[in-house]
Amino acid sequence: MSRGRTSRRDDTAAQLSISEARRLALSAQGFLTAHRGGDAARLKSVFDAVGVVQIDSVNVLARSQELPLFARIGAHDRSVIGTAVDRGEVFEYWAHEASLVPVDVHPYLRWRMARPWLRGFYESNRRIVENLYAKVRDGGPVKAADVSMRRGPKGTWWDWDDAKRALEYLFYAGRLTTRRRDADFARVYDLPERVIPKSVLRLKTPTEHDARRELLLRAAKSLGIATHVDLADYYRQVPRDCAAALRSLVDDGSLREVRVEDWAKPAYTLPKARVPARADAVALLSPFDSLVWHRERTERLFDFHYRIELYTPRAKRTYGYYVLPVLVGDSLVGRLDLQRNTASGTLQVHGAYREPGTKLADITAPVAGELHAMAQWLGLESVAVARRGNWSSALAAEVKRRSR
Repeated sequence: MSRGRTSRRDDTAAQLSISEARRLALSAQGFLTAHRGGDAARLKSVFDAVGVVQIDSVNVLARSQELPLFARIGAHDRSVIGTAVDRGEVFEYWAHEASLVPVDVHPYLRWRMARPWLRGFYESNRRIVENLYAKVRDGGPVKAADVSMRRGPKGTWWDWDDAKRALEYLFYAGRLTTRRRDADFARVYDLPERVIPKSVLRLKTPTEHDARRELLLRAAKSLGIATHVDLADYYRQVPRDCAAALRSLVDDGSLREVRVEDWAKPAYTLPKARVPARADAVALLSPFDSLVWHRERTERLFDFHYRIELYTPRAKRTYGYYVLPVLVGDSLVGRLDLQRNTASGTLQVHGAYREPGTKLADITAPVAGELHAMAQWLGLESVAVARRGNWSSALAAEVKRRSR
């Protein structure tokens, strides 16, 4: 959807400007790449760039895992991610949060599987856990609802019964994985050997130190430029726990330490990282997109303060329920509160807000075009912009002009 030309420098300088750091990050995240081929090839290209795609149950616009793909390659068959899971090319695990990752990452997450969440529950409920494991092993995939042990009505989202806890323990421990997500987004649990290729499961398990090194390297490749905390956060490592791995990567030349304008902490890049001379990206970003999911880094890199207001009471929201940051060029220029209204066939823009200092003439037309493209991808007939926000009037006029 966008292109970037590479500068003649083979290596990043010891000191990077904020603009250079942004372009390096956007290039690494796949926004300046011509993702070619069919949908399967383009999906692989995106995963090669970002490494991790976070998933989330909120479906007010589209499933969260679909939006990073649209932001980078535009319209595509919305079944392509599910097909990749079916083919054993990607699998679900707690890599960042609940995420999809390429299957070749599996060996590097086994140290985490060996320290499973809910271990205390397992020790107290071993029989329940092992009986459920045997049920999946012998009877095939199950959902938590199929084996529910609940005796009363369900409470909050995290009001799990013992069967759900047992399945989640087995999932985190790597003894079960996700066959697919059902229509209601519930996990369908199955054995890894029936989902993940056996060739991957047979790969040697690295030491924890080597696995942490690999995850940091993959994070550096996907982030382009990052501090220690940024690198650790990408695969949800605790910074102090991977400090030795980071030092070893710098010592052996796998990573290069650099300075970024106005950053208090040192940053790291791959030794041959090249800064694009320009960035012509245009994208609507999921709140869970890997470019912006680390909020402190988003503010440091783009001078853009962003918080999800999904769980904020309506009266206390500043921007709206499902608000997407907007990328134009190498800047986050605003945010849009979006909703898919299938009944009316409309992509609704409940609010449109541009950042201080942005020029309407530079950002309005490309973003209106992106909204129309998203509406078409979602099978909607039109885009409607409400009056809320300091960008709404200009954006509404441009959307209307393009609809004629």
